[in-house]
Amino acid sequence: MAKTAAKAVKPKPARGKIASKAAKPKPAGAPKRATPKAKKPAVQYADIRRDLQRQRADLLKEAGIIVTKRNEFEPFPDLSDQATAEMDQNFSLRLKEREQKLLKKIDEALDRITTRTYGICERCEQKIPYK
Repeated sequence: MAKTAAKAVKPKPARGKIASKAAKPKPAGAPKRATPKAKKPAVQYADIRRDLQRQRADLLKEAGIIVTKRNEFEPFPDLSDQATAEMDQNFSLRLKEREQKLLKKIDEALDRITTRTYGICERCEQKIPYK
């Protein structure tokens, strides 16, 4: 068997920033592109923080009104009136539970803004786009 001669290998042209700058020089007066700067999370989410704090204050104010309006259980001479009062009281308690859960979620969101983890998915840790 005869050996064949090796092919001559041509050097490849350089790639990357160095080659592109050499190939395409920029004119001296060309304006530079402004790189968009990402806002800091504390500044970026300031409007969300303000809205959450307002909601929190409203919830606490409403809870204070409900507590002051609520009278101790009064016995009613009519059983239907007593049953209606108990239903109203149970309804108020369910509303309070919902408000407490909402208040807890608001506090957690405010904590995430403070610790700069707001806007990051808790499950997959991917950044959630700010809209």
